[in-house]
Amino acid sequence: FLEAFESLLRFAENRTSSLFETAYRPMAKEAAEPVKELFTDISLYILGAETTVESAVLRFFDSLFPLVYSRLINPGITDLSEDYTECLRLTRQDINPFGHYSKNMVTELSKSLWASRMLSQALSLGIEVINTTEHAALSKECSRALVKMQYCPHCQGLTLIRPCVGYCLNVMRGCLASVSELDAQWRDFISTLEYLTNEMAASHELEIALSGIWNSINEAILHAQLNGPQLSATVDKVCGQPKQQEGNLSSANIVPVKEVTETQTFVMAHTSLSSKRREFINYMKRSRTFYASIAERLCDGDLVMRDSSTCWNGEDVV
Repeated sequence: FLEAFESLLRFAENRTSSLFETAYRPMAKEAAEPVKELFTDISLYILGAETTVESAVLRFFDSLFPLVYSRLINPGITDLSEDYTECLRLTRQDINPFGHYSKNMVTELSKSLWASRMLSQALSLGIEVINTTEHAALSKECSRALVKMQYCPHCQGLTLIRPCVGYCLNVMRGCLASVSELDAQWRDFISTLEYLTNEMAASHELEIALSGIWNSINEAILHAQLNGPQLSATVDKVCGQPKQQEGNLSSANIVPVKEVTETQTFVMAHTSLSSKRREFINYMKRSRTFYASIAERLCDGDLVMRDSSTCWNGEDVV
């Protein structure tokens, strides 16, 4: 799952980068780092880091505005000092140059990434539980019972006789009493996984949300360009007028972008994640009774004698 998440993120990041390289070439090189930081923050959020989708998205638009303003709205600016850049970043929060697109992007991503984050954390917890119980220590009483069940018949020369099913179940249930206590919690865990996978498959489709990032950014930049004169007037009052080349092209060319990479291809390329989710949850649902029936699983097979009237009951052959 984590590999699939990372694959989706890289796909979406490449799409977003190609947007700048195709439509906004004057700022493509400088926009590369903010784009990389955005998708790194999203990845960290999915993995459970103490961050939010809102802070990641707004931090990206804070970094993007100085570039849009100096490379597209006022391409003649030559003096983009650190102080002036910081002023533009802070001004972005007040004048909202990207309209409602930045907030819409937060809303759309928050819905889908929340379910992905929870599923990622749930899977990590499940792995931790399984690893812990896999190495559960056996008590001395359990060890004695296992030796008695497996090897005491050998002392009577009965090397081919196997334990009776009922005897095996009694021994295993005694040995695994502490592990079987996880049954109720494990059932709840499976139900939670089922809920999260259903959430991701419903209105919180991760693939759709990630495939829409480039379009939200494109619409936000176009909105800022269309409102360039008003933004320039406000910025000049707050941050002052920077040095500009002669014949400043204040009305930068607006380059509408229809589709950088077709959405259908993006979604189809990752339908495997949806099918993996379905296969995974169906498999996990079959393990709902795993910890309750672990003794039965261990006593089912070569360990015990089946379809025979002769077996070892701990004391004698019966």
